[in-house]
Amino acid sequence: ASSGKTTLLNALCAHVSDGERIITVEDIAELRLQTQHVLRFEARPATYDGSLEVSLATLLRSALRMRPDRFVLGEVRGSEAIDMLTAMNTGHHGSLATCHANSPDDALRRIESMVLQAAPQWPLSAVREHMQAAVDVIVHVERSPNGHRRIREVTEVSMRPDVLGTKTIWAEGSSPARLSRGRQ
Repeated sequence: ASSGKTTLLNALCAHVSDGERIITVEDIAELRLQTQHVLRFEARPATYDGSLEVSLATLLRSALRMRPDRFVLGEVRGSEAIDMLTAMNTGHHGSLATCHANSPDDALRRIESMVLQAAPQWPLSAVREHMQAAVDVIVHVERSPNGHRRIREVTEVSMRPDVLGTKTIWAEGSSPARLSRGRQ
């Protein structure tokens, strides 16, 4: 919490070409993107009788029909993880999302767990292949004990037979390494 995830998303999106159509999907609207072609979707909780709910998963599925160039998901917390990965795997390179995690590897395990909770029938190997195809880079941000927010590590997602992991391409105090997957 308060590590700077939303601030980082805003900063990264400031470098997206004005010609690209971005769709943001959030529980609570916090993103303040300054690009020209932004559609903002905000989830709506259910009313007292359980009706009228609009979930992040529903919004992501609807957004796919609106020809976005990129998705920005404010935070992935649950079953919408499947829809996020599907959106990222359907030609929406450069899409962004945040999740709470203690490390880049922990972020992978958390997303994996969210997908498996929502779709327990999926084989673990299929979940990992789906994740590896969708997620190129994980940027780990944290708030230090003195309250400063900082990028702690940038990792590339890699897969060895049935094992999804990360490879550090930059860490605080080090020189950057090259991406091995060749994507931007």
